[in-house]
Amino acid sequence: MKFFVDTADINEIENLLSTGFIDGVTTNPSLIAKQGEDMKEIIKAICSLVKGPVSAEVTATDQEMMLKEGEYLASIAKNITVKVPLTPNGLITCKKLREKGIMVNVTLCFSAGQALLAAKAGANFISPFIGRLEDIGEKGMDLIEDIVMIYENYGFETEVLVASVRSIQHVIDSAIIGAHVATLPPKIIHELYKHQLTDKGLKAFLDDWAKTGQSILPN
Repeated sequence: MKFFVDTADINEIENLLSTGFIDGVTTNPSLIAKQGEDMKEIIKAICSLVKGPVSAEVTATDQEMMLKEGEYLASIAKNITVKVPLTPNGLITCKKLREKGIMVNVTLCFSAGQALLAAKAGANFISPFIGRLEDIGEKGMDLIEDIVMIYENYGFETEVLVASVRSIQHVIDSAIIGAHVATLPPKIIHELYKHQLTDKGLKAFLDDWAKTGQSILPN
C-alpha cells in the first residue's frame, strides 16, 4: 500500500519524507488556505520535494473553467495530479484532462456507483471519503471493499485512494481489503509507530543493558 500525506504544510512534508514512507501528497483548498501563502508557490514547493503524485484541486464548478484550472495546475509541475469533484462536470473534465495526458484524482466519492463512473472516465485515482461516511452512520470500509472488487472485476487501472482517514484501524482495514493508497494526516502516520508493548519492551531491554556497564561501540 502506498502512503500519501494529506497536508500542505511544507515542514510536515519534509519531516515525513525523511522516513522514506511517503509516496505522494494530497492537498485541497482548505489545506492550502491554512498555510496563508500563495497557492502556486505552495504547490510548486511541495512538488520540488516530492517525487510522487501531488494532488492539487480545482475550485471551479463549471466544466469550462474546471478544465482551464486543471490545465494551469498541471503546468506547475510534472508530478501534479489534478483533483476534480465527483460531479458530471468533474467527470467530463477528468476525461478531457486524461486525453491530454494529465493525471487526475476524482475526489469526494461516497458510493460505488460514483467510483465506477470515475474509472470509466479514466481517473488515475478515486478518493472515497470513509470518515465522512461514518459521520452519517454508514460503513466506510464496506464502500472500499465494493470499489476494490468492482475495479478488479473489470480490470480498471484506477487506484483506490482511501481518504478521510480518522484512525490507525482505517489504515489497517484498507490494507487488508486491498486499497492501493491511503492518504493520511500526519497525526495518523505518527500514530502508526506507536504501541505500548513496544515502549515497554524497549525500556526493559535498555534497563538490563545499562546494568552491564557495557557499550556496543569500542571506546
